[in-house]
Amino acid sequence: MAVVKANGYGHGMIEVALAAQQAGIFGLGAARIEEALAIRRAGVTSHILVLGYTRPARVAEAAANNIALTVYDREIAQAYAEAAQEAGFQVNVHVKFDTGMGRLGLFPENNLDFIKWMHDLPAIALEGIFTHFARADEEDHSSVEAQMERFDKLVKNIEASGMRPPFIHTSNSAATIYHPSAHYDFVRPGNAIYGLNPSPEAPLPADFRRALTWKARLISIKDYPPDHGISYGHRYRTKKVERIGVIPVGYGDGYRRVKGGQVLIHGKRVPIVGSVCMDHCMIQLDSVPEAAIGDEVVLIGQQTDGSISVDELAEKWGTINYEVVCGLADRLPRVFNTIEEI
Repeated sequence: MAVVKANGYGHGMIEVALAAQQAGIFGLGAARIEEALAIRRAGVTSHILVLGYTRPARVAEAAANNIALTVYDREIAQAYAEAAQEAGFQVNVHVKFDTGMGRLGLFPENNLDFIKWMHDLPAIALEGIFTHFARADEEDHSSVEAQMERFDKLVKNIEASGMRPPFIHTSNSAATIYHPSAHYDFVRPGNAIYGLNPSPEAPLPADFRRALTWKARLISIKDYPPDHGISYGHRYRTKKVERIGVIPVGYGDGYRRVKGGQVLIHGKRVPIVGSVCMDHCMIQLDSVPEAAIGDEVVLIGQQTDGSISVDELAEKWGTINYEVVCGLADRLPRVFNTIEEI
């Protein structure tokens, strides 16, 4: 199950969903009903599971579009059953169990009665059960093992009762790679399918490739005299005659106002100078005299021998690579290539 929530982790949800379906994926994971419906409208026929909360008022819409929903307590399950029954539909649901994440989900202990109750609810089809790992991307595996122990006890009880649903699933990207015993019926990789490391402690295998390159064009070049202020607040002032370029990317696109930014032009790293604006950044071009208006500038990715990774940017911004790519604004044009075209 390819997880394509948050606009495909910033990469473009619809295009990723279509590519995943073409590749023969079993299903797709969304966070919200709006994402799932957009995927269906795009012509995707694969299984879709909404992993988060859905308002009961949207249950009929989900059922009509063959979208499975997540149930994580008795109140939500009852509300979904009533909404589906009133609309004359049957809705597929997956029950989420909290084995240690501390987020959504029922505790697995003594919840066989809940599964029995779910089976008797009208207009509800219990399609799956699942949990989510909190620390699968760490070197210490004890947390995953503890969560698996709790979940396995529940699974065995459900199987012994003859009520095993078609799908049992637990594994995010890190667990998919590092914990094969947790694979069950399908896995739910997210970050990994975009070529991004789950964490520094859980890197991807060496043959994975990053899917995304973030590029811009150099749109202006000017020579500024010494002691000239650059950008808002004049936090950068030229020390001599300096060649300053402008690229049409800013914090409105997801590039943060953090000091020390760098980009690639002609394969060389050059500094971002002055404050990052909403729509523009200024770059110092003295080290690249050959730079010309229209040249390609790379913010994330590789250019000749130079490279700036999402992980590097995340470290500079004091966050994780997930947040960097999920923060890429919808207004950014996305150009998609096949492997053969790359």
